[in-house]
Amino acid sequence: MKKTKSNSSLILSILALVFSISTFAQDISGSWKGSLNVQGQEIPLIFDVKNDDGVLSSTMDSPSQGATGIPMDKTVFEANELTIAFTQGGIKYVGVLENETITGTFFQGGMELPLNLTKTVKTKPGDVSLPSSKEALDKLAAFDNATYKYSAEDYFADPTKSSFQFSPKGNYFSFREKDENGKNHVYVKDTKTEKVTLAIKEGEELIRGYGWANDNRLIYIKDNGGNENYQLFAANLDGSNPKALTPFEDVKVNFSNLLNDQPDHVIIMMNKDNKQIFEPYKLNIVTGEMEKLFENKDATSPIAGYEFDKDGELRGYTKQQNGVEYVLYYRTGVNEPFNEIVTTNWQDSFSIVAFNYNTPYKHDAYVLTNLESNTSELVLYDLAKKEIIEKVYSNDTFDVGGLSRSKKRDYEVDYYYYTGEKTHVIPVSKYFKKLDKKFKKEFGDKVYSIVDKTEDEDKYLIILQTDKLYGTYYTYDVKKDEFTKLLDLMPQLHEEDMAEMRPINFTTRDGLKVYGYITIPNNIKKGERVPLIVNPHGGPYGVRDYWGFNPETQLFASRGYATLQVNYRGSGGYGKDFFLAGNKQIGRKMLNDLEDAVAYAKTLDFIDNEKVAIYGASYGGLATLGSLVKTPDLYTCGIDYVGVSNLFTFFESFPEYWKPYMAQFNEQWYNSEDEADQKIMKEVSPALHVDKIKKPLFVIQGANDPRVNIDESDQVVKSMRARGIDVPYMVKYDEGHGFSHEENRVELYKAMLGFFAQHLN
Repeated sequence: MKKTKSNSSLILSILALVFSISTFAQDISGSWKGSLNVQGQEIPLIFDVKNDDGVLSSTMDSPSQGATGIPMDKTVFEANELTIAFTQGGIKYVGVLENETITGTFFQGGMELPLNLTKTVKTKPGDVSLPSSKEALDKLAAFDNATYKYSAEDYFADPTKSSFQFSPKGNYFSFREKDENGKNHVYVKDTKTEKVTLAIKEGEELIRGYGWANDNRLIYIKDNGGNENYQLFAANLDGSNPKALTPFEDVKVNFSNLLNDQPDHVIIMMNKDNKQIFEPYKLNIVTGEMEKLFENKDATSPIAGYEFDKDGELRGYTKQQNGVEYVLYYRTGVNEPFNEIVTTNWQDSFSIVAFNYNTPYKHDAYVLTNLESNTSELVLYDLAKKEIIEKVYSNDTFDVGGLSRSKKRDYEVDYYYYTGEKTHVIPVSKYFKKLDKKFKKEFGDKVYSIVDKTEDEDKYLIILQTDKLYGTYYTYDVKKDEFTKLLDLMPQLHEEDMAEMRPINFTTRDGLKVYGYITIPNNIKKGERVPLIVNPHGGPYGVRDYWGFNPETQLFASRGYATLQVNYRGSGGYGKDFFLAGNKQIGRKMLNDLEDAVAYAKTLDFIDNEKVAIYGASYGGLATLGSLVKTPDLYTCGIDYVGVSNLFTFFESFPEYWKPYMAQFNEQWYNSEDEADQKIMKEVSPALHVDKIKKPLFVIQGANDPRVNIDESDQVVKSMRARGIDVPYMVKYDEGHGFSHEENRVELYKAMLGFFAQHLN
């Protein structure tokens, strides 16, 4: 197999050190772009130079490392020679300008690398003339002007501390803590000395997730402005030896496995060699050395998933076939060939959850499958003999979610779980039954979840949640038999003030039983009726809404609005028949389900029948637009958040790594090359029928969205305004498929509250 040694580790280490320093984006007057070539590895760099009344300043971007706006402390341009330096990072660039090209040298850590820069223009995605001004959006937000106990910040500001984790042996405890600038850095606390150390500093680009790779080193991911091309980084627990492990431009990294007895290695997936397909690499998180473990050669029938065991051995893989079928291959030994085990259509499921290490026979695996049932059931399967050994657990109405095991107790199964109206845990092992009983006795009617535990299972990290409680962290010390409260994630939100999220179900016009939730404002007086916000979830296929604390529905309830969430046909968790009932029903029966849900809600004695809004994100945005077109008199107003508007342009804008699944899209959504489907696509693409939208609309979009291109929102806004209808339009140029930056989220919900206040009050 191929081996790639990262001899450029010195420069990448120093760059990673630079990028870990907190920075702030600067305005730019000129951009210069080039690439360093280090041992065959291209590292793009952009210098943005600003001239402010003769005073030069500059910043540096390294897109492949998810770093932007790093301020340089020296910028001099004399006699056509440009010098840029960042003393703390040991970086200097010197080049001579001639005919729009700067020919020069990049100095760092004793290395001298040629770097030629050419003038470039940073362009913003979409039509920059369309977004509403800040003044216009502030004016919109001002409609929410009554006195309330809670603000948008109370629900959508990041918690002061969050993301708690134990190191594997429990000697350290990590968490994220927000600073005065809203940056969420990662800190590590020594559990014996209680000394706290800054391990990872968040810069301009957000840390999208982090975790312990071993007892000494943390790994974390970032992308560039929400584009979802995630890159992997690592740092020691004291912040030393920071390293950009995958500094490749326009490459997406997916984390796969930690390795049982190889603490300095992980397995990742990357679409490095072909943007449409992912291949597995074994990566040294200290040196950056990586080895490709398997080649995904056939782009027409790509491998969709790999099955590695706890030791890093590739035991099987799932290969796509004919665009809509999936073939699971398995080998009984490292020197044996991969043999076909089972072939399924996209409509069926057969997925390995975990290999069974609780037996000397190594070919057993726990599998979730619906090949012999309507709902997904958990079975123990013999991969060598290609047969079910035992049906382990199932539910007649809801899909099984999975299982949890104990590594310490030879991978004994502790519990199974599934989600119905609420999440249910079924204790299995004698050990966990006792633990479950203890936790329930301690926490009463609160729903507990085990967030983390040490390898020795001597310490547990627990979070308590309900529909009215955002989350409270506790630790449990097994030896001391002692619970310790860490903190409330959102102490400003008092449980007694929060609204009830009530599970509901109803029967649709064609006889289908549909589940959902309605969040009901507190203190509704007898005879009082409140506005309703219908909030269809994204996806649409395989996704669903859940019972629990939802900051959106709680915020709306604080303003006196009820919120209806519908797990319409095609949603996940309710079995194969319900899932397939949504096939080719986008803009059709899926919207009927929402209408039937509204009819059900109107039978309740607290809903104002004349004040019903609809708001959704992603597919939910498409459902919002589609509903305003299909049933223009049903809804008072609508909010489209990163929503699809035109199925034709949506399909054309798919990211490369979605394209191998186009045949499935054609069967499940619609086929843009089929004449009958084309007719339906035209009928259900709201952007082609904006003349039918009669009610006020607010549109929101992340400019870097890789899933729903900004053009989906632009074309709706442009068409509405061409008809003389003012559509408020919020665009954020540092966001993707949803807003992740705290200040953007707060601004978004303030504007949203203002829009609802303007049209529902």
